Amino acid sequence: MKKPLLVLSAVTLSISALFSPIPTYASLPLTISGQPLPSLAPMLESVTPAVVSIAVEGKQVSTRQLPEQFRDFFGPNFPAEQVQERPFRGLGSGVIIDAANGYIVTNYHVINNADTIRIQLHDGREKEAQLIGGDEMSDIAIVKIKSEENLTEIKLADSNQLRVGDFAVAIGNPFGLGQTVTSGIISALGRSGLNVENFENFIQTDAAINSGNSGGALVNLNGELIGINTAILGPNGGNVGIGFAIPANMVKNLSEQIIEYGQVKRGVLGVQGGELTAELAEAFGYKTNHGAFVSQVLPKSAAEKSGLKAGDIIISVNNKNIRTFSELRAKVATLGAGKTITLGIIRDGKKEKYTVVLQALEEQKTAAVKLHSGLAGAELVNSSSKDNAQGVKVASVASDSAALKYGLESGDIIIGVNRQRIKNLKQLREILETKPGVLALNIQRGDQNLYLVVR
Repeated sequence: MKKPLLVLSAVTLSISALFSPIPTYASLPLTISGQPLPSLAPMLESVTPAVVSIAVEGKQVSTRQLPEQFRDFFGPNFPAEQVQERPFRGLGSGVIIDAANGYIVTNYHVINNADTIRIQLHDGREKEAQLIGGDEMSDIAIVKIKSEENLTEIKLADSNQLRVGDFAVAIGNPFGLGQTVTSGIISALGRSGLNVENFENFIQTDAAINSGNSGGALVNLNGELIGINTAILGPNGGNVGIGFAIPANMVKNLSEQIIEYGQVKRGVLGVQGGELTAELAEAFGYKTNHGAFVSQVLPKSAAEKSGLKAGDIIISVNNKNIRTFSELRAKVATLGAGKTITLGIIRDGKKEKYTVVLQALEEQKTAAVKLHSGLAGAELVNSSSKDNAQGVKVASVASDSAALKYGLESGDIIIGVNRQRIKNLKQLREILETKPGVLALNIQRGDQNLYLVVR
């Protein structure tokens, strides 16, 4: 569809200005008092080849419950719900983090539900990409293209060293215009609360970020990646100088897990709590309200094993100060199960340190009987990058079980249910929550593609 021209501004010229000589770029001075003009161009020339444009296509599947009158009229075999598929296209950005293996990091929401992912490199080349894995709650995904000698990767900075006021440059593909660069500063750190269900620890910047910038790079003046541009705060979906990026350290932790396992192995500390108010801090002998208040330590959790207690105030993770409980939650969840961390706490007005080994989140493995009685006896997990398909993998099938009776085998990968493509346990749960009478499971078994009917 042809886009209308945008009128940016009205300009009034005097008659003399119309006949004034127009300077050419070649005639403009390149130095001031013999010194070169300051410019971001040299840094950007080395960084922009690592930022790519992403185009996706897919189908959004929705279900609608039909009135009971339909079944009364057409008979009991008439479907109880109507399935609708609507094609969609989307644009976003990505950053090459491993040129040797062709790995590109982007936002999960950029590639969510995509059937095809195409990458356009800085020099115009286009490549088909394969989804390696992603994490919806932290909004990070990894895709892979065929590695070539002339791919450029970006170096990751230590985002823990960022300060409010540091210069920042955003690179991406806003509105599908092509690669665009904007600049600003770091406006705030540790932002959260945009979506309470997700793990958020955002960098806030006033560098212009718009639709299509999602998944693009936020870099420092050394050309190092400090964040992945993710969201904006604007009344009409446009830039108002408040953009958010996922910090590079968080991106690094998540990317390593997705590349190795095909998913994020969530780390769990095992505490409940909330934000530290000034009154609460004073009551516990702490002079500021920066930190995370622990109201409960869960039994047999990593926190209990390490000696943490209710009433503790956690003020740092791995010697880096934290400001809020949301920041603690995001850092712990994205570090990964099995990681050893050092927590700085305030207890009875005194500073102490504790070493904690994070536990794994139990929900990463699901007993299928909780989903559907016909799947009883099967244990389901999300497939990994080592499997031959993306979907829900059957980790094991118990003998004399309903799952075995219906033909499920260990190693099967469920890639679809009732004509709906699924890529993870979350999508499988959403379908089964509608309580369909019959499950037509599309199974990938080795090189075979088959259907199993489960009642």
